[in-house]
Amino acid sequence: MSLLDKFSAFARLRDELLQHGTLPFGVVTERILSPTEGIVQGRRTILAGTNNYLGLTFAPECIEAGRNALTEEGTGTTGSRMANGTYAAHAALEKDLAEFFGREYALVFTTGFLATMGMVSSLAGREDVLLIDADSHASIYDGCRLSGAEVIRFRHNDPADLEKRLRRLGDRSRNTLVVAEGLYSMLGDQSPLADIVAIKDEYGACLLLDEAHSMGVFGNGGRGLAEALDLEDRIDFVVGTFSKSLGSIGGFCVSNLPELELVRMTARSYIFTASPTPSVVASTRAALGLIRQRPELRDKLWDNSRRLYDGLTRAGFRLGPQPGPVVAVFVDDTTKAVSWWHQLLDEGIYVNLVIPPATPSTSCLLRCSMSAAHTTEQVDRIIGAFASLLSERRAAGTAV
Repeated sequence: MSLLDKFSAFARLRDELLQHGTLPFGVVTERILSPTEGIVQGRRTILAGTNNYLGLTFAPECIEAGRNALTEEGTGTTGSRMANGTYAAHAALEKDLAEFFGREYALVFTTGFLATMGMVSSLAGREDVLLIDADSHASIYDGCRLSGAEVIRFRHNDPADLEKRLRRLGDRSRNTLVVAEGLYSMLGDQSPLADIVAIKDEYGACLLLDEAHSMGVFGNGGRGLAEALDLEDRIDFVVGTFSKSLGSIGGFCVSNLPELELVRMTARSYIFTASPTPSVVASTRAALGLIRQRPELRDKLWDNSRRLYDGLTRAGFRLGPQPGPVVAVFVDDTTKAVSWWHQLLDEGIYVNLVIPPATPSTSCLLRCSMSAAHTTEQVDRIIGAFASLLSERRAAGTAV
C-alpha cells in the first residue's frame, strides 16, 4: 500500500456524490445578501445551515467596528499572542469576556477549534484521565490525542454511565477532566448538565463545558446552558467560539481558576498560531455588547426554532430529541438524503447534509440551523420545501 492509497475510499465517495450533481460539501455561496439569504448556483437561496443564531453578521455596529479597526490597525497581526500578536484590543476582548461571564480570567484563541483543542490538551497530561461524552466534537477528540492522557468515553448524555466510570477510577477521579457540551451540534440535544455537575462534584473531578452552540442561545444574559440552569459557579472551565452567535471567528476560555493564565505558556494552539485580526476582534466585541443589549434576538430565535421543529414534526419527519436552534432531520438512506438535499437546494433552501461517520448514528441528517434573522415567511418556506419531499414520495407510493 502506497502513502496515498488511503484516499481512494474518499475518492469513491466523492465520485458517488457527484453523480447526483453538485458536491454537497463546500457549496459555494456566490454572493451573500443578508444573514439569511445568498446566491447559490445563481439562485436566491434561504440559508438554513449557517449557525448564525442571532443574525449578527450584518449588524451595523459590528461592521462599523470591524471597518474602523481595519483602517486603524491593518489587516492582521502577523504574529502569535506569545510573540508580537497581542494588541490592546485582544486584552480588551478578554476583559469583556471575563465580565460577560462573571469570571476572573479569560483567554482568547484564533479559532474555536483551537480553543477547545488547546484547553483539553493542556489541562490533561500523561498521568491524567479525560472522561468525554461519546458524541464530543472533533476538536475535543483532537485535544485528547495531543494530551497523552488516558481517554474514556461515557455514553452520550448518560449521567449514570459517567458516574459508573468515575467510580471505577477511584482516587484517579481527582485527576480527571470531564468534558461535555451545552448544545450538541448535530442533533441539537442539550446536555443533562445539572446531573453531570453533581457527579463531577461528588468525585472531585474538573469539568470543561463547551458552550460553542449554546452561548447567545440560552440564559437571560445569553451566557449559555450553565446560566439557564443556574450552574455557572460550579463549572470549572467554559470554552466557546465567536463563529456562531457572535458572527465572526475565534475562540475563548473563561474560568475563575488562576491556572487558566498559565495555559498561555502551555497550549500549543495558542503559542504557535497568529492571533485574531484587529477587525475580527473589534466586530466580536461589538457583537458581545449586542448579546447583552438585545435579548429580543434570543426570543425571536426560539420562536423560529419552535416553529420549524413543530412544522417538520407535523409534516411527518423524524427529528432530533428536542426543539432548539439546531433542527436535525433523520434520513435512513444515503441516496435519498443526497437526493433530498439537492431537491431542497433546487427549491432555494440550503441546509447541511451530514452522512456517517460524521453523524452520531448510522442515519444521515439534513441539518437545519435557525437564526433570529429568519422571517416567519422564510421559516414557512423551509417547512413547505421539506413537506414537498414527502408529498412526492407518497404520490409515488414509496414508503417515507
